[in-house]
Amino acid sequence: MTPIKIIFEDDDILVLDKPAGITVNRSNTTTHEQTVQDFIEKRYKSFSQKQNETEDFYLRAGIVHRIDKETSGILLVAKNIDSFKNLQAQFKERKVNKVYIALVHGHVIPNEGEISVPVGRLPWNRERFGVLAGGRQAQTFYKTLLELDLPFTLLELSPKTGRTHQIRVHLKYINHPIFADYLYGGRKTARDDRKILQRVFLHASKISFFHPKTNKEISFTSPLPYELTQTIERLKH
Repeated sequence: MTPIKIIFEDDDILVLDKPAGITVNRSNTTTHEQTVQDFIEKRYKSFSQKQNETEDFYLRAGIVHRIDKETSGILLVAKNIDSFKNLQAQFKERKVNKVYIALVHGHVIPNEGEISVPVGRLPWNRERFGVLAGGRQAQTFYKTLLELDLPFTLLELSPKTGRTHQIRVHLKYINHPIFADYLYGGRKTARDDRKILQRVFLHASKISFFHPKTNKEISFTSPLPYELTQTIERLKH
């Protein structure tokens, strides 16, 4: 498995580049796998030696937000409680800007736009989310980066809200599901896609936020992993 890479670190924050296939937070279903939370607690004793078992900062090992297990890319971690609360507030106030890259089925028209429909957990399938009238407001902006003949489109996506599976659900809603998305791409389509790529083609490529100590805006980027660039090259031919 590809190791977790540290993009940036100081006394207050840790910016990680998470490979696909690693779950972010520990849970009842992760007892036999190494999570990002395990990686942090092993590396930083202050997290493993919890001072307050009920404090969210310790329960989550400073991890401020989540990305799906099969999604790769940038993950933001706070190294102290003050930074954790500051960054949580920035997410809540939508001061954090995130950019994702996804390969989707079909040619997206128009090649730039906004998807704004509510997202919620499906009552009949608790593992999946969908566009529901009673869901939470969700907004995603997109623009085309590349069109392939087959047809596929490489998109840059900027979610302005942080709902679970938001990007995946929004792209399914406009009939352009993400390549190899086993939950939202359709069983047969996903099975065919996974003959080429064994993961969802979704990558958290950039994050911008205000440093919790200096209050200066900072940005970090993560290039597309090798298996994703290779998939694009393969589909070009």
